[in-house]
Amino acid sequence: MVCPDIRGQRHDLAAEERLEEARGLALAIGLVVAESMIVPVRDVRPNLLFGSGQVDNIAVACEQAGAELLVVDGALTPIQQRNLEDRLKRKVIDRTGLILEIFGERAATAEGRLQVELAHLDYQQSRLVRSWTHLERQRGGFGFLGGPGETQIEADRRMIRQRMGRLRRELEQVRKTRTLHRERRGRAPWPIIALVGYTNAGKSTLFNRLTGADVMAEDLLFATLDPTMRAIALPGVEKAILSDTVGFISDLPTQLVAAFRATLEEVTAADIILHVRDMANEAAGAQKAQVLSILEDLGVIAEEGSESRIPILEVWNKWDAVGPDRRDELEPVAQTADDVAVISAVTGEGVEALLACLGGLLTGAATTLELVLPASDGRRLAWLHAHGEVIEDVAVSESERRITVRLNAKERGQFETL
Repeated sequence: MVCPDIRGQRHDLAAEERLEEARGLALAIGLVVAESMIVPVRDVRPNLLFGSGQVDNIAVACEQAGAELLVVDGALTPIQQRNLEDRLKRKVIDRTGLILEIFGERAATAEGRLQVELAHLDYQQSRLVRSWTHLERQRGGFGFLGGPGETQIEADRRMIRQRMGRLRRELEQVRKTRTLHRERRGRAPWPIIALVGYTNAGKSTLFNRLTGADVMAEDLLFATLDPTMRAIALPGVEKAILSDTVGFISDLPTQLVAAFRATLEEVTAADIILHVRDMANEAAGAQKAQVLSILEDLGVIAEEGSESRIPILEVWNKWDAVGPDRRDELEPVAQTADDVAVISAVTGEGVEALLACLGGLLTGAATTLELVLPASDGRRLAWLHAHGEVIEDVAVSESERRITVRLNAKERGQFETL
């Protein structure tokens, strides 16, 4: 495994942290990392990315380690990938290819598989370079005129484009269905809480603890790909919907951002966002910046430093794994911040306080209304009793009732549409 450290190219994470993350990605798909190194790159070579001498050093390291595959933790052009494979005499994949392999293995739902296949085809389309003889042979012409026909590579590209077109149409239908589901949930009285965070921050572990579900939760990058929703009870809130989402990562391939946009749009419909952070990770600050950047792309945050249109509560997870020195540094910050909850999803430390905080956020914005309704308006009276906190309900005459009720902003909006 090689992490190119290109001069002048800025990253959220330092080279050592990026290499460690790349190791985690390799382990997530069951690869055994025999050797890993950081290779400084002064000038990017269009044909190989690395200098010729550096490629020779990589070849020696691969031979000594007995490596069958080289993973380059960066983006390779099709030409660079082909030339490196020719020089090293072994398979070479880049960061995008590695993440696509993980997503392909983990996608469980029909929608997830569609998204992954579309991203994979988009990636492979650019990799159809003339490096295999069967791609250079011409097929016979069609129809009466015959003609030179089309080369195999052109036929493959055409088939990929057609398949991508079908996948986009299917995903568009999925997006419309998901939008309808969101609108239906929006009409329901239950608030929606979305879990977001960097991959492997502990979202699924927290999700399982809060809901009693058995969503895959392992110490692996991208353990969760398909969004999962479950109902939970909170102090002062009879029912809320908790949504687990795919983890974010630095330098996420553009193909995957586009393919998973429909899934990530679930976050935009949430009433509260729980930003789960792995505080035992030294790169927690850079990971937070990456998550906020993606939330900004989704329109949840207008711009850097501005307030979110959806309340965001930071959940400082893995507190049981944070060392004493770092605890001393972080505890004063957590104690003075209104939007931070300190927990351990594994041990359960701080989870009850988190639930109380969520209940307070959802009920804190409630306002008390005094309404006079016709006694015959049973539908709206029943709705208020079912969804609001009714303080008083008395008859003011034979035909009217006065009802005092507490409703939050969402409930009030729903009531006004009845």
